[in-house]
Amino acid sequence: MNLEQLFDQYKEQSIEGRYLTLDHIQPLLDRLNTNDQVKLIGKSVLDKPIYSYQAGTGETRIYLWSQMHGNESTTTKALFDFINVLNSGSDFADTMLKTFTFYCIPILNPDGAALYTRENANKIDLNRDSQNLTQPESNVLRNVFESFKPHYCFNLHDQRTIFGAGETGKPATVSFLAPSYNEEREVNDNRLKAINVIAGINDVLQEYIPGQVGRFDDSFNINCIGDTFQFLGVPTILFEAGHYTNDYNREITRKFIFFSLISAFKILSENDLVDNRFYDYLNISQNKVVFYDFMYKNIKINYDGIEIITNFVAQYREELIENKIHFNAYIVEVGELENYFGHYEYDAKGASYSDDFSNFPNLNQKADFYLNKNIKFVNGLIKS
Repeated sequence: MNLEQLFDQYKEQSIEGRYLTLDHIQPLLDRLNTNDQVKLIGKSVLDKPIYSYQAGTGETRIYLWSQMHGNESTTTKALFDFINVLNSGSDFADTMLKTFTFYCIPILNPDGAALYTRENANKIDLNRDSQNLTQPESNVLRNVFESFKPHYCFNLHDQRTIFGAGETGKPATVSFLAPSYNEEREVNDNRLKAINVIAGINDVLQEYIPGQVGRFDDSFNINCIGDTFQFLGVPTILFEAGHYTNDYNREITRKFIFFSLISAFKILSENDLVDNRFYDYLNISQNKVVFYDFMYKNIKINYDGIEIITNFVAQYREELIENKIHFNAYIVEVGELENYFGHYEYDAKGASYSDDFSNFPNLNQKADFYLNKNIKFVNGLIKS
């Protein structure tokens, strides 16, 4: 199977970028709803509809949900790309639909999606509400879990650009987790099923992004939905869409999430699972906070009247302005910053820092500055 060709053929062209709301996917849902596959399954805090999409008649039930965090849209795009494959009429699609029953919630948190926030309209992180179930969106997710009775859960998220695959200097473009079901982080049969699928996906991804797959921290938190569903006996896989070089709109990462979904269901449909791949799973590099968006090295600054050579870093803030995401770079740290990397790195070789306010890179100010008064940086990058 040529995954690149499959993606190019079935990528949903009508959605792109980071800002993805119910308004963007409504035409897609209308188009897909040829035989009542789309259902209204609940309402958000602000009374926005929460929709499901169901396909297939197979015995193995797969539950997938995306944008539990409203500003995490990459997996939603990949989910629609995958749904396009299911509707392609191909032999692969036929196999998928006969093997599985897919139950998808493309946007669980439509209010957060519109506001471009992690939380819902009540400022609650739905991924910390799996026990108290205080929010309508949390109850929608749980009610479907109890009625659909899935054999596997796919918990689809984005992660920030700060994560690297270990300390290798490579970004964690895609990361996975088989959540723990107890404090001891033991591995039972259900968790092992999730682990084995992840190991199989990793085999595939290493052919495309070697060294850029991460393993998320598996500390147990029963308030997280993945830990809860694993605790309740259903193999659950957390997907985290991360950074690929210069891909801040996550259109390249989208492709690798698509590859991961296709690979997971191909593995499951062919029953191509080794009995125990726990050690292969552990060999996936653990996610580490080792990256900044910008790193400037060997900068000469004036600190209390003393000239020193040091480094500083800047990070993008994703700011929603007039229904568009703007990536605005702000200075966040000054110092040696050993063992950290920048997605963009610039060696100043002792050039002097200055900006419109001072000769020191103050925290939380825009990354607009000069080096030796003649090289101008605007929003983190050299202005040509």
